[in-house]
Amino acid sequence: MLIDASTDVMIADRVGGAELPLPVVDVVIPVHDEETDLEPCLRRLHAHLSEQLPYPFRITVAENASTDSTVAVARRVAAELPGVRLVELPEAGRGRALRTAWLASEAPVLVYMDVDLSTDLAALLPLVAPLISGHSDLAIGTRLAPSSRVVRGAKREVISRGYNLLLRGALATRLSDAQCGFKAIRADVAAQLLPLVEDTGWFFDTELLVLAERCGLRIHEVPVDWVDDPDSRVDIVATAKADVAGIVRMLRALAAGRLPVAELRAQLGRSPLPGPLLDPVPGVPAGLVGQLVRFAVIGVLSTLAYLVLFVLLRGALHAQAANLVALGFTAVANTAANRRVTFGIRGGAGAARAQVQGLVVFGLGLALTSGALAGVHALAPNPGRSTELAALIAANALATLLRFVLLRAWVFRSGTAPSLGGDSLPRGRVNVRGDLPSALSQR
Repeated sequence: MLIDASTDVMIADRVGGAELPLPVVDVVIPVHDEETDLEPCLRRLHAHLSEQLPYPFRITVAENASTDSTVAVARRVAAELPGVRLVELPEAGRGRALRTAWLASEAPVLVYMDVDLSTDLAALLPLVAPLISGHSDLAIGTRLAPSSRVVRGAKREVISRGYNLLLRGALATRLSDAQCGFKAIRADVAAQLLPLVEDTGWFFDTELLVLAERCGLRIHEVPVDWVDDPDSRVDIVATAKADVAGIVRMLRALAAGRLPVAELRAQLGRSPLPGPLLDPVPGVPAGLVGQLVRFAVIGVLSTLAYLVLFVLLRGALHAQAANLVALGFTAVANTAANRRVTFGIRGGAGAARAQVQGLVVFGLGLALTSGALAGVHALAPNPGRSTELAALIAANALATLLRFVLLRAWVFRSGTAPSLGGDSLPRGRVNVRGDLPSALSQR
């Protein structure tokens, strides 16, 4: 047993009592008080990897401060099954366990999955294959793809979809399912990004993914079959609060420039492909006129969405509250759509700043529409719904004109060069395939 004096982490130096070839894939299972589920998980996972994975592998149990017999179970199974290793941490925290195990691994591809094995293991090879080939930098399982098959209760379904919608709106991410417990990352990328990830709990992998996306890394999504574990002990309320706190912390760090996104993008990100700033749209001219046409189309769609939301919410909320919620939702989507379509800016760089500035513009629009509603109610204490909508349409027309001027002159003034995700491998990176022959020859 090896002991890292700096962290008090204990790592087994032999696996299954025999020397094994260096692994290509290291599957890490973070566990805390999992004495019941751990052994069935390890045996099922080991059997699948032995039969289905054509590369040397290792399973690492990242035990973090368990108070039951989890450690004893892990040691017993590790002594019996070749390729199983135990890492012991004195402090609890899924994120802390993953960071420690990943940074201590010599495998070029690092995987994480939950001990309940809710995800069908048939998705494991499709998860790691793009990383082994060098095509992608990270890979995640997604339960929200059209072809995914998921069995879980309505409560968890609503929470999962709501959380991912919050992420997409607040952090401008394009990831479909940030919290699925089924992910993989290249070791060279992990070495660069993990020291910047602050969270040690459940927000850890979301923070890692958002940072990777901002740095221009390619994230591969794999549709999975997923069956909810009815015995899950995750505290949903506490986890949700921690996730919201993590989102706020990331927004502040990105706005303040505390994360070296630009430097990492230059070092790790994929080079842009040569091409036009915007895909040509038949019948739509380029330049200012083209921007006006695209902006107008997005504006009409946003206004329709806003009016629908307002009508739906008006039955349960006061007019001003319904206006605030409807305008807030559509403002975030409108800024993202104009950034991508109207002004041709792609990639995650600057997206958070644009959303903050977009919210300022949203505030001006809110003032105009709220003022219009206040004026209508001042003139007629109980106006009809049609009168309210007519006032809002007029106010929205003025707000839309103001929005275009501010978006073009302020929010996206310097956003003329989009970042197109290229296919070439980034500078300073070694293709994983170059590291495989020696490992495969030992298989």
